[in-house]
Amino acid sequence: MAKLTFETLILFEDEDYIVINKPPFVATLDERTADRVQSILGLARAYHDTVQMAHRLDKETSGCLAIAKHNEAYKHLTLQFQNREVAKLYHAVIHDLRNFQQVEMDLPILKLSKKGMVTIDMQEGKPSLTIFNTLKLFREHTLVACQPVTGRMHQIRIHLACMDAPIVGDEMYGGAPFYLSDLKRNYHLKKGTEEQPLMKRFALHAHQLTFTSLAGEEVNVEAPYPKDFAALLKQLARFT
Repeated sequence: MAKLTFETLILFEDEDYIVINKPPFVATLDERTADRVQSILGLARAYHDTVQMAHRLDKETSGCLAIAKHNEAYKHLTLQFQNREVAKLYHAVIHDLRNFQQVEMDLPILKLSKKGMVTIDMQEGKPSLTIFNTLKLFREHTLVACQPVTGRMHQIRIHLACMDAPIVGDEMYGGAPFYLSDLKRNYHLKKGTEEQPLMKRFALHAHQLTFTSLAGEEVNVEAPYPKDFAALLKQLARFT
């Protein structure tokens, strides 16, 4: 991956907060790896040395990510997340055709720490609620708006999987990669080459984030789709 420039990721900035459009394949926090790869936290602290992350996105997930510039701002935003006062809206591409209209998935989630994934556990899981609405139907896939009311690890991914509607590319929870040959008739590859999935990650994007600033004003930020997500939607529309 080419070296990122933090300034190019910024969607919103004031004296207290920065909201960026996080690219896929970049971890929110520093990873414990020998090569010390880039992280959003590292990039942000090179830009403003007192920043703190009030929440995080999965490494493969793109989109809106809020960063507090100082401790007071961090506490203010963290409290909003804890009190479920932050509105989060994700877009996901799922397998199958689904007409969701304010569909609520209310299943408790338990983190399986040793496996790096989660499961539904009615006894030990933590309360988890997501609301789903269909945005667009394609030939064999659906673009879905996902509103997580709670903020559990992998919440949207596991809740969609529980409805037999896993996210495209999310092999951890039953999704499959998307290949052009799945839709395009008489698809031919160059001799000696192997077809690659159109997206090399799961199709989940944090599209919108809304919270209250320290001044009491609403901050509402939308993140444009990254190239891979936009390309997936373009091809799905082309062959609908």
